[in-house]
Amino acid sequence: MLIDIKPVPKPRMTRADKWKKRPAVMRYRAFCDELRSKFSPEAPETPIVLIFNLPMPKSWSKKKKIAMDGKPHLQRPDLDNLEKAWNDALHKEDSAVWNCWSRKFWSYTGSIEINYRKGGLDEY
Repeated sequence: MLIDIKPVPKPRMTRADKWKKRPAVMRYRAFCDELRSKFSPEAPETPIVLIFNLPMPKSWSKKKKIAMDGKPHLQRPDLDNLEKAWNDALHKEDSAVWNCWSRKFWSYTGSIEINYRKGGLDEY
């Protein structure tokens, strides 16, 4: 399943973020709202594979974009912060998530791919 949404990492939040409107926090909250509107998770018993496709910068040349499309994303945001944003947006209690594998790649457009593995994660 493919969700057409630009992945946003979870920012480090403070108590003041309840009333302050920092841009990083506002982007994160908008991401969570949009993700909830586009996706509802299946039963937590199902192992899940998340693939975060992060958009390439507009400043890159066409040649570099062609070379980097589908390659591993080795820069910020960190993979664990993308996972945190995913879990916080979709689960009231993160402890219900017991098996999640994730990866991040460069892409022309931002998206999140979700794969369910009913039989396990042997091929990953």
